[in-house]
Amino acid sequence: MRRRVVITGMGVVTPLGHTVAELFANQTEGRTAVGPITRFDARALPTTFGSEVKNFDLRRYTKDADRFARCGLNTKFAIGAAKQALEDAGLLDTASGDRTRIGVYLGVGEGPDNFPALVNSAAAAVVGDRAGSARFVAAIRPALDPRAESEVEMHTTVGHLSRLFALDGPNASCLTACAAGSQAIGEAAELIRAGDADAMAAGGSQSMLHPLGVAGFTRLGALSHRNDSPATASRPFDLTRDGFVIGEAGGVVILEELEHAKARGATIHAELTGYGSTADAYRMTDPHPAGKGAIRCMANALADAGLNATDIGYINAHGTSTAANDAMETTAIKAVFGAHARKVPVSSSKSMLGHLIAAAGAVELVISVMAIQKGVLPPTINYATPDPVCDLDYIPNAARGVRVDHVLSNSFGFGGQNVALVVSRFRG
Repeated sequence: MRRRVVITGMGVVTPLGHTVAELFANQTEGRTAVGPITRFDARALPTTFGSEVKNFDLRRYTKDADRFARCGLNTKFAIGAAKQALEDAGLLDTASGDRTRIGVYLGVGEGPDNFPALVNSAAAAVVGDRAGSARFVAAIRPALDPRAESEVEMHTTVGHLSRLFALDGPNASCLTACAAGSQAIGEAAELIRAGDADAMAAGGSQSMLHPLGVAGFTRLGALSHRNDSPATASRPFDLTRDGFVIGEAGGVVILEELEHAKARGATIHAELTGYGSTADAYRMTDPHPAGKGAIRCMANALADAGLNATDIGYINAHGTSTAANDAMETTAIKAVFGAHARKVPVSSSKSMLGHLIAAAGAVELVISVMAIQKGVLPPTINYATPDPVCDLDYIPNAARGVRVDHVLSNSFGFGGQNVALVVSRFRG
């Protein structure tokens, strides 16, 4: 008999709130976190707005915040989210449980970005119309902080979490673009199912709100240019959508083997019943227009959960607010759900949060769990002009009170990575 995996803890650090309760309240009230970028001067860029985490203080989550001063926001947000999740699960005390059976798996983005040192060193490398690598190296070497540079790689974040919270079990990270947080949760669940761990802190954390991140997505043509109205820029499934809004966050859930959770009297928030993962094998930035990978991904997640399409009461869509993704996702949902596609409510949390990149899937799974617990489905805000190609029930602009027992959460990433998770109301 397959080991069942339940969710016993949740934690978030997001632009819409630094706790799960605050995040979900703001989502159901249809509030947006999108506004002008304040972290750096973005006026020279075609897109000058994003979805920033405001007023975050790492000292709220660890007594030794100075130890992480050179870490990137990816690590700092992950610490905040993991601390909340472990506390919620009753596993924060490092003396609780067999710590060699509790691990970490995160979808996590790159670390600190020393943009000024890069720019200044590149400028110093140019003499006349020629750039010299030796001059660049000579300029940048003294400008780099060795401690900060050691934090650039993604694996450092999971290392910090394992050390800080005494999580001595399996330790891994992945960066499957926008699917990374969901991928990490799915793979962590597989470790528990296989008997390699009793519990896992799993999720995602990333910030690309820096000049290179915003400029890169702008160059790809992925970002909205609605600088005159940032709050209405993220408009998934709307005919007038023109790109996504870049955001940042950390989200962590505690996955636990059912009998292990019951034996210690843990509160069970929900059960993770299904996981599907596929690749489009198509293009590096565009999804397959017919949604072939997404279709197989959702179908695999349903089969893994042992559910029919008609059992799903709500879909938390990837819903990026790009022309290609929203049309593809709608097509894929129709293919998987058939006639039920027009009956199941669908919404995009990104309409309010922006796109949280590697953290998106983890935060959206937390929202999905809360939708089950509270019987309220968050809306898709800024939905004003229906798109004939996107013709499902997107819960436009106002939350909806509906009891649901099973939720499908989609995450589709650049490179063609597709992940779908099914979370269900726990029944003993």
